[in-house]
Amino acid sequence: MMMLRAVIAVWLALGSIAYAAEPFTRAAVEDKGRIVPGQQVQITVEIFVPDFFTSPPQFPLFDLPDAIVTLSGERAQNMVETIDGVQYSGIRRTYAVVPEAAGTFTLPPAVITLGYSQDGKPVSGQAVLQQVSFTVAGTPDGATPTLIFAARDLTISQSFDRDPSALTVGDAVVRTITLFAEDTQAMMIPAIQVLATKGFKQYSKSPQIADGVAGEGRTTGSTRTDTITYIAEAAGAFEIPAVSYPWFDIDTQANEVATLPATPVKVAPSVPAATELAPRLAQDHQGTQTWLSKRVVLLVAAAIVGLLAAGYAMFRLLPRIGRKVLALRDVRRSSEPRKFKLLIGSIQSDNPVAIYRHLDDWVRSAGYGSIAVWVSAAADEGVSRQTGKLESELFGAERDHPAFDRAALTQAVLTWRKKAQKPERTFPASPLPELNPHSGLRTVTRTAGRAG
Repeated sequence: MMMLRAVIAVWLALGSIAYAAEPFTRAAVEDKGRIVPGQQVQITVEIFVPDFFTSPPQFPLFDLPDAIVTLSGERAQNMVETIDGVQYSGIRRTYAVVPEAAGTFTLPPAVITLGYSQDGKPVSGQAVLQQVSFTVAGTPDGATPTLIFAARDLTISQSFDRDPSALTVGDAVVRTITLFAEDTQAMMIPAIQVLATKGFKQYSKSPQIADGVAGEGRTTGSTRTDTITYIAEAAGAFEIPAVSYPWFDIDTQANEVATLPATPVKVAPSVPAATELAPRLAQDHQGTQTWLSKRVVLLVAAAIVGLLAAGYAMFRLLPRIGRKVLALRDVRRSSEPRKFKLLIGSIQSDNPVAIYRHLDDWVRSAGYGSIAVWVSAAADEGVSRQTGKLESELFGAERDHPAFDRAALTQAVLTWRKKAQKPERTFPASPLPELNPHSGLRTVTRTAGRAG
């Protein structure tokens, strides 16, 4: 009886380990302090599979009411963990959620598709995103539910391309305003309200935004740069207005205002161009123009008109020619032969990550939706083995993965492509009857190629 109980206990333990060896997710909210509307909340999502990944997980973008959700552009992090005696491979990504109102926000149960190894064979699977919640408090004064811009260490600066105090009517001066902030995305930084300036026409360019910009010390943040051009229309003393930019400081939990001072401008009247009198021709020379000189004038005028017409035609045709050239270039860049050439070169010299990216580009240009689909359709032992080694090195555990062989992978891809591109057709059956139907000879169907 004791022996039977021990066997049952071992069987139950093994069954629980096998049952646990399935893909699963973990999610956590990194922001632990008070959260306000407009503040970027980072949510870390980790996906684990037993053994190793055979295809990377597809992290989805999901809808969250009253919030903006984006997936961080930072590179995914690979991990290895052992849980209940089972070794798991994991991949970590970060979502950025910007709530637009107060309340409680919960991530929906999104489904993440992936591929992993099971008993040494690649299988398709999925994992459900673990639900996590966070609460957004109201604004500090509790009076307005509208969205505010929340960040850390916001700074504002400006510069001019010339001295604004020494302008002349008709001159232009360019003002550049740059906002820098931490713990936010550049796309979330609101526009700067720039007031009109008396005595000037002003034109604004589209803002330039950037993430991962180095700040003071070792910090990084995001920037928004606005460029305004002022053109002086009248002489006098004027002032380019100051700028006030409201924001919420996450560290101090207080409303702040970043400011730029007003800039005095002096515009001088424009200097009229000097009037030059054309030299008077002597009376006796005015009547001496010959027929030849008139003909030269006509020929020059005709040549100028012809050049203008040719230039106008070229101006009209140039965009169309440019579009065709770009289209041909894009077709060539995305063609299967070029993708294949890049893949072979990458296998010889690049790292496994670059090789895998070039392999994915090539199989898609060849008409396959993914590397896994291509491997399945190829039904080739060399292709399957070498591709599996490459994926094991990329997505598998850090130990006990098969060695990746560049020469063998190159040969496997070349062999498959040569076989896939070889045309095969069957000769149609002859409409004439057999010469000797009772001789025991049978009609042979041959494939096109060199006669043997």
